[in-house]
Amino acid sequence: MRLYDTARRAVVPFEPGPVVKMYTCGITPYDAAHLGHAAVYVTYDVLQRRLRDLGHRTQCVRNITDVDDDILRKARELDVHYLDLAAGQIARFEQDMAALNVLPVHATPRATSAIPDILGFIGMVLDSGHAYRAGGAVYFDVSTYEGFGKVSHLGRAEMLELAAERGGNPDDPFKDDPLDFVLWQPSAEGEPVWDSLWGKGRPGWHIECSALALRELGTTIDLHGGGSDLIFPHHECESAQSEAATGEPFVRHWMHVSMVRLGGEKMSKSLGNLVFVHDLLATVEPAAIRLALLSQHYRESWEFDAALLEIAAARLERWRAAGTGEGALDEVRARLDDDLDTPGALAAIDAAAAAGTGVSRAAALLGVPL
Repeated sequence: MRLYDTARRAVVPFEPGPVVKMYTCGITPYDAAHLGHAAVYVTYDVLQRRLRDLGHRTQCVRNITDVDDDILRKARELDVHYLDLAAGQIARFEQDMAALNVLPVHATPRATSAIPDILGFIGMVLDSGHAYRAGGAVYFDVSTYEGFGKVSHLGRAEMLELAAERGGNPDDPFKDDPLDFVLWQPSAEGEPVWDSLWGKGRPGWHIECSALALRELGTTIDLHGGGSDLIFPHHECESAQSEAATGEPFVRHWMHVSMVRLGGEKMSKSLGNLVFVHDLLATVEPAAIRLALLSQHYRESWEFDAALLEIAAARLERWRAAGTGEGALDEVRARLDDDLDTPGALAAIDAAAAAGTGVSRAAALLGVPL
């Protein structure tokens, strides 16, 4: 199997051991899952299915960010407790993923379950000399870590721009450098608060994934993923703090899924240009939604069009009409091993079905029941 590695900027062999340790960044449960989320998790689901087909055992951890700026802001707007908001959205997300035939993951740990782990992790970063205290907060000092930038390969100007857009708060007056990022921060009035050696407060955004990955999977993981919008600052900062804390490599392979657009813009909660999975499920068969997602290569950003669902539904009927069998199975395996080429896999199944060969095994490898 060969997959694109974001950090190495090339398609390279992916050669894990018998047990593949994977970590994919999960949702912040303040709103429903949209097609952009579904594209991410269906991609890693297909990867897991092929790895299992090759004889590996997969351990995929998908966290839940149930305390951060976004969920706290939304809870205030709705006048509900942030954990009550999270509980409802997590239940809906799990229903949506089950409907799309996404395999249950190894673990779905919540950030609030990891406060002791987070506190211990911050202590490790401080002890290693890579963090400092200021203004009641603890910050990571990027000047002490020469590998900062090795995941995203961005220049300083681009980093500062994205940090400002994505919650990095480069104008924080307590920072030594605008690119330094918060590990622990004082809680604002009405926000959840925990005790720590550095004062009462709550975790920064990036720290939970490092602490959870270490707790659930160990020091070094085989593959880390998420949407491409997480490359910077989230994954860059996560990598830096993890390696600073442990002194060991954090991730062997970085794999990111490109964005789904609507109206020419990235589908995102902040813009409100969303197509929710649960809305589609009211009128579209789940297998057709999954096929529509798989018709796009994971590394290519694409524009959602309802016509994609009609094309997927017609494709599904052609495959079912071809009956059961192992048609195109080897071709699909080869396509998935070539940087998870799902459009090529669908084309191979189309050809076999058109020739009257049953394709149920190949479809099942893609997680599409016939």
